[in-house]
Amino acid sequence: MKKIDTVQEFEQLSETNPRFFFMKHSLTCPISSNAFSEYQAFLNSSEEEGYYLAVQESRELSNHIVEKYGIKHESPQAFLFIEGKPGWNASHWHITEKELNKL
Repeated sequence: MKKIDTVQEFEQLSETNPRFFFMKHSLTCPISSNAFSEYQAFLNSSEEEGYYLAVQESRELSNHIVEKYGIKHESPQAFLFIEGKPGWNASHWHITEKELNKL
């Protein structure tokens, strides 16, 4: 799992990877901490590529995703990007290893 901090890094990732998971994570929210643990467990047990941003440190990128894809910001929030577009997203308690494994 790799942290993405800038719009430029995200755009490059989106252009070069046909399928990847991405998570918006809050460093101060206990619900986000739980979801992040589920996300990590999923990535550790799969072959999928996963990335994340910390909302407090990457506000510009978080806002870019909202504006570009028209998906309301939530934190925590997980996405599956397919061919440069979000094919799935979920937030809060819906981010579980079990749910991610279904994708």
